[in-house]
Amino acid sequence: MPTGAPTGGLVLRRAIREQRGRVIAASLLGMTHQGCEALVPVVIGVVIDSAVATGSSGALLRWLLVLAGLFLVLSTCYRTSARITEGTGELAAHRLRMQLAARVLDPRGGADADRLPGALTSIATNDARRVGSVATVLAYGVSAVAALVISAVALLRISVPLGLLVLLGIPPLLWLGHRISRPLERRSETEQERAAHASGVAADLVAGLRVLKGMGAESAAVARYRTTSRDSLAAALRAARSRAGHEGAILALTGVFIAVIGMVGAYLAMDGSISVGDLVAAVGLAQFLLGPFQLLTYVNAELAQGRASARRIAEVLAAPATVEGGDAEPAVPAAGRLTLRGVSLGALRGVDLDLPAGSLTGVVAADPAVAADLLLCLARERDPAEGTVALDGVALAALDPDALRRTVLVAHHDADLFETTLLENVRAGADADPTVVDRALTASAADDVAQLLPDGADTLLAERGRSLSGGQRQRVALARALAADRPVLVLHDPTTAVDTVTESRIAGRLRELRRDRTTVLVTTSPALLAVTDRVVVLDDGAVRADGHHDELLAADAAYRATVLA
Repeated sequence: MPTGAPTGGLVLRRAIREQRGRVIAASLLGMTHQGCEALVPVVIGVVIDSAVATGSSGALLRWLLVLAGLFLVLSTCYRTSARITEGTGELAAHRLRMQLAARVLDPRGGADADRLPGALTSIATNDARRVGSVATVLAYGVSAVAALVISAVALLRISVPLGLLVLLGIPPLLWLGHRISRPLERRSETEQERAAHASGVAADLVAGLRVLKGMGAESAAVARYRTTSRDSLAAALRAARSRAGHEGAILALTGVFIAVIGMVGAYLAMDGSISVGDLVAAVGLAQFLLGPFQLLTYVNAELAQGRASARRIAEVLAAPATVEGGDAEPAVPAAGRLTLRGVSLGALRGVDLDLPAGSLTGVVAADPAVAADLLLCLARERDPAEGTVALDGVALAALDPDALRRTVLVAHHDADLFETTLLENVRAGADADPTVVDRALTASAADDVAQLLPDGADTLLAERGRSLSGGQRQRVALARALAADRPVLVLHDPTTAVDTVTESRIAGRLRELRRDRTTVLVTTSPALLAVTDRVVVLDDGAVRADGHHDELLAADAAYRATVLA
């Protein structure tokens, strides 16, 4: 973990500190509520001694009014405190979700490394909720401790031995409760990890459902998920058993403790050391103590699970960045000249490449891994292991990643659509110029897709655009990339699912729309390559050929086999 990175303990402390005012207010109200509840058996004992035993109607009325006042105060405090504490937990969880979202969307990347999307979703929902619950239960814990202290003081006034018994017995009980919660904390962390993994696998399978059905691999997918789900279930059952054992042990300890208080009180009453009213108050306080102890049991369990979830959140927040952020800004307006010198990364082997400003260049890579690594470098999702990539003479590593992506857009082949209208998908949440959007829709032939939908471009699309065909989704994704209107645009196989007639129309319109702006087409489509200024062929991770599409078709058998296959 990087130096200064957030830890689980720091995540918890921040969540509580950010809600400090609400926690203090809820704690004060909770302490008042618990104090009034603790005084109820004491007042009843006074009623017995000063009113019932003496037959005084006036005293009985006065103390009944006191009781009514106590109940009015405790009920008001309880309602107000409950409203504040619940809101505190929700606010704390919301802030954690915002922090996680900011880290996942950080242009430097790294938060999603080795994590399925479903796992990140589980951390941002379940784990954030559990950490938020810690801010909620903290006020409960403070009020429970206050109730124990008030009860001990009341018992001291009734009888010193009873008061000392409570005061000396509470600390060991709290310490034992903390020790008993350790297994629950460990098993809760395992449970959350397995649940997040199961969620990630489920999301992964749903995303590839059509492919699985096409391959007839449903049984293998079901078997994979069944194994993952069983692991998650086993972890959840172990955590549930641990929680049940934790609560049972705490209840047994507190039950014995309360029984001892009652027995000592009964002995003192029989000995004449305390009155009948004092005995009733002592027994009532002993029964009342069960509530604060149960509350502390609940608080302890929530803290154990909250600590486990906080560690998982901290792992995401502290994930090392994939690329380091530079300070330089691209020139405005950017010319758009890209240069690669000795670039090596994964399947790339010392690539030297010049992409002049305003050019339309095709890149053909028979090996998908080569194309994927090239895209990672151009998007600066990864920095080259060797060599440099530069924009207008400035190394990408020296540029701020966010500013770079406002200049260079790399549109991946598997780009997803969002569950919103077709038009909003193309705009991508930006306040784009309507003219630019219309031109992008036309160039990508996505306007034809809109005409087929019931509400045109305002039609709401299903999750990931599943209500559209593969070719329609590609056209909408291409329109989105074009509407961004970046000085440099890199497209990866944007028309693989589009019919040949539409693809040829898109190729011509694409060239016209991107005239005088740098565009790179990483593809093996003959229709797209035919409209490029030049084509660069990557073979075995290095540049093997460079020329016009027609020339390469005529002279290069390997190129011909790759493109016309």
